[in-house]
Amino acid sequence: MTHGSGLPAPRSTGPSTDRREPAERTAAMDDPSYAPSRAPEGGDGLGTPADPNGVHGPITGHPPGPGAAARRIVVCAVGAVTAQGDGAGPLWENVRAGITAIRPVRGLPMDGYLTTVGGEVPRVRRPAYDYLADIGGHDREPALDFALTAAEEALAASGLTGAVPAERWGVAFGTCNGGLRSAEKVLRRSREGRPAPGDPRHYLLVPPHAMAEALSGAFVLKGPLLSVNTACASGAHALAHATEAIRAGRADAMLVGGSDAFTETAFAGFTSLQSLSATPAAPYSRDRDGLSLGEGSGMLVLVAEDVARAVGAPVLAEVLGYGLSADGYHATAPHPQGEGAARAIRQALHTAGLVPEDVGYINGHGTGTPKNDSAESNAVRAALGEAAEKTTLSSTKSMVGHLLGAAGAVEAVVTVLALREQTAPPTANFTGTDPRCGLDAVPHTARPLDLNAALSNNFAFAGANACVAFGSPGHRFEAPPAPPDETVVVTGFGVISAAGDGAAALWRAWTSGRALGAEEDGLRVARADFDPRRHTGPRERRRMDRLGGLAVASCRAALEHAGLTAGERVGVVLGTGLGPMRSTEDFLLPVLDGGPAHAGPAVFPNTVFNAAAGQVAMAVGARGPTSTAATGHAAGASALTVAHDLLRRGRADAVLVPAVEDLSPGVLDAYRGLPLFAGPAGRRYTLAEAGIALVLERASAARARGARVLAEFTGHATASDAAGLGRWDARGEGVERAMRAALADAGVRPEELTAIWSGAGGISAADAPEARATRRLLPDGACPVHAPHRRLGEPVGAGAQLAAVLALTDWEHGGRPGPVLVNSSPLGGTHISLVLRPATEN
Repeated sequence: MTHGSGLPAPRSTGPSTDRREPAERTAAMDDPSYAPSRAPEGGDGLGTPADPNGVHGPITGHPPGPGAAARRIVVCAVGAVTAQGDGAGPLWENVRAGITAIRPVRGLPMDGYLTTVGGEVPRVRRPAYDYLADIGGHDREPALDFALTAAEEALAASGLTGAVPAERWGVAFGTCNGGLRSAEKVLRRSREGRPAPGDPRHYLLVPPHAMAEALSGAFVLKGPLLSVNTACASGAHALAHATEAIRAGRADAMLVGGSDAFTETAFAGFTSLQSLSATPAAPYSRDRDGLSLGEGSGMLVLVAEDVARAVGAPVLAEVLGYGLSADGYHATAPHPQGEGAARAIRQALHTAGLVPEDVGYINGHGTGTPKNDSAESNAVRAALGEAAEKTTLSSTKSMVGHLLGAAGAVEAVVTVLALREQTAPPTANFTGTDPRCGLDAVPHTARPLDLNAALSNNFAFAGANACVAFGSPGHRFEAPPAPPDETVVVTGFGVISAAGDGAAALWRAWTSGRALGAEEDGLRVARADFDPRRHTGPRERRRMDRLGGLAVASCRAALEHAGLTAGERVGVVLGTGLGPMRSTEDFLLPVLDGGPAHAGPAVFPNTVFNAAAGQVAMAVGARGPTSTAATGHAAGASALTVAHDLLRRGRADAVLVPAVEDLSPGVLDAYRGLPLFAGPAGRRYTLAEAGIALVLERASAARARGARVLAEFTGHATASDAAGLGRWDARGEGVERAMRAALADAGVRPEELTAIWSGAGGISAADAPEARATRRLLPDGACPVHAPHRRLGEPVGAGAQLAAVLALTDWEHGGRPGPVLVNSSPLGGTHISLVLRPATEN
């Protein structure tokens, strides 16, 4: 549904105008009710308000072809909710003035922490979109409120009303904690013997991808949807991946950003690491002693420049390039010399076509901790050389706190506005130069500068580094020629599943026809019989949880199968739908019962979703681009799409793509509480654990080292139903769009398919839309449709990897050669389709 001719339609606050019959709309809770809400219109002064009449008309036509890699990408609008207030305007004005909004925290009990201050959002404005109407309950999730409010501002100011069809709008969203605050409230009530929220569907607020799907539903954005969770670099990673989606022609516009709210877990965790300052953080200063936590959201509208110019949308800045890297060094501490961070900065400069002298300002990571600030300063010097001494480097965190997964997005907003205003914002609370840092931190007072280009740095737990380069719209930088668009191939895989270790065990279970799993208190579960002692040494196991162990073991097996040695040109992109919930429970429950003094500093680093990816990087020596996709039951498929586009752009020679899931007691309790899994429907569904990794390579790199190519990964697509939290289109419209777009990307006609590996898991309400879409795609039914998850269990985010390994093994055993389609969908209307074909089939 579009409004006028194309911008994502505002939801109506009145009765639904959707004329479909109730049977054509499906909720994850088997609830056909549908209560959408309205998004506001108008601008905020940071961009030209959208044309209400859509006089420019919609952008129509086909997605760009191979030449899309040369597309330039601009920022048309921004929005923010921070401790400085509601809006990007107050954020910029107060940051430019050097005003610190780190104050005593009122919204959480602060007893027992190292500090009582933080960058707390002073007033949470309720967004127009009523997501509780979709899921029931009465407790709102502040991180989601922040995201929706910031998105309302950015979209209203974008000038794109009526210009871009909903199917060409995507969402890329980063968060560290997701809806963890909602989980904390439920668990605290339970531990104190008080009743939980009245509706168990409230659990749908907890997973990180819920926020991306809520944004998609609120504004009817039906294009690519990605949820990324790389801890404190999440917002920057969302920007990087959104850039690739537009450059590849998969979308014309992307709503991009991040959000996080204060949680007891974060305050207790950073207290246990002795990382919090009792006073507002003083980054880069000689007397700095720790960070200040913050909360809020930043959102940006990224648009292909040709689209923005065609409709007269405002242009605040250009996204010139980005760099991603893994330290492969330590779970929490950065490399002391900033080695990994320097590689990310250098890569951002290279992809942007910049030389160090072009950079006038860097919005630094600048947390205020002794190790981080000195490591970042070393990284800047290593990447910029002599030019570093003339480059300003300031920290927004000194004024709003460290917003964790939202930091990269909020600091990108500040960087964009610094370019627009030709001003370097200051570092507040500065107490004097530390010789271990020593760069120009713009102390106390903003500085007018002639800025053509600026960088925004973000670094995270597990050694995930990101740097995004922005350019002033008044200055034209010529980017280096795009690398040739080459084929991505699969050269290895490693499997740990409920069937046993190895692909052979999985294949035997599949071909035998036996169903895996057993009932556990009303829910059918297939456990992976995984002994980490067979795969990791005692020293590694001390810092590794079960999720990390599954990731490392499957990646080591995949590298061995591929005959590949990891290094700086080998990356890690991990997918997990559930994430480290076992570690989160192990850390949080003692805190809820006994207070912050019971927080475990050894456990806390494993509570971030990208901890497992960091463990892989450290264990195998992969120091190329790293990221973690958290798109629910399609997380593994999402990770494969991210890795595919990184390789096609020449960002790496090879990427390890593990998908891992570990079923903790709390996770199973949450599934049991959802009506969708109750009764006969739930008994036909099996949840499974898994660690399955694929090795993807650029075809030229694989040929150069004489690798055996197992398959070609020739295309992919992601589409959203934009139906809201835990909801999808029962007609399968989004699934069909994803399948057809993936086939078009691969240059394959539907009738050429030799098999479809379905994402169906045994819940009829969720499986039926895909079946309907498949019948429309192939009405003659000539192509076999396989449903491995119904027999082997639904390995949550590892479903795409499981199906891919089965498809490759089928070819090895004489199965019909030819292109196959692999489908994945989480329980929220996001659909991902991948196209694989045998290496010899061409």
